[in-house]
Amino acid sequence: MKTETVKCCCQNSEDGEKYQEIANIIDLYKDKKGSLIQILHLAQEIYGYLPLKLQKFIAASLEIPLSEVSGVITFYSFFSTKPRGEHTIRVCLGTACYVRGGKKLIERLQEILKIQAGDTTNDGKFTFEIARCIGACGLAPAMMIDDVVYKQVNVNKLESILSKY
Repeated sequence: MKTETVKCCCQNSEDGEKYQEIANIIDLYKDKKGSLIQILHLAQEIYGYLPLKLQKFIAASLEIPLSEVSGVITFYSFFSTKPRGEHTIRVCLGTACYVRGGKKLIERLQEILKIQAGDTTNDGKFTFEIARCIGACGLAPAMMIDDVVYKQVNVNKLESILSKY
């Protein structure tokens, strides 16, 4: 992939560097069958999310339909088409967590963060998501911030937990 091709997709030099890095990854994986998920994963790691312009770039570079790229992105919840926060909060809504107060945690977090599930705070600090199960059923309700699991969380603990971030 030529640098000129990459730069035409980008608005600034930082984007150009990111697109060039993604172009290098595409060159590395494009001849390997079934590599789209790996390319998307690495592209999201580099760019932070997968906006439509990046999806178009990946589809064109791989010579596949945009619908195939978008289909994979929308199917897997790991991929995001919107900018994500510095930290990701996931509240478990599996059966045990739901029964023991998970819904109350969600409602309180929405008040504290002033966003809905699936959104990112205006300051870019937090992205708030709902998880179906995080594997801490015995100590429900549970939530995660990034890779840290918080067990037996109640609404009174939320502000203290968030203050660590």
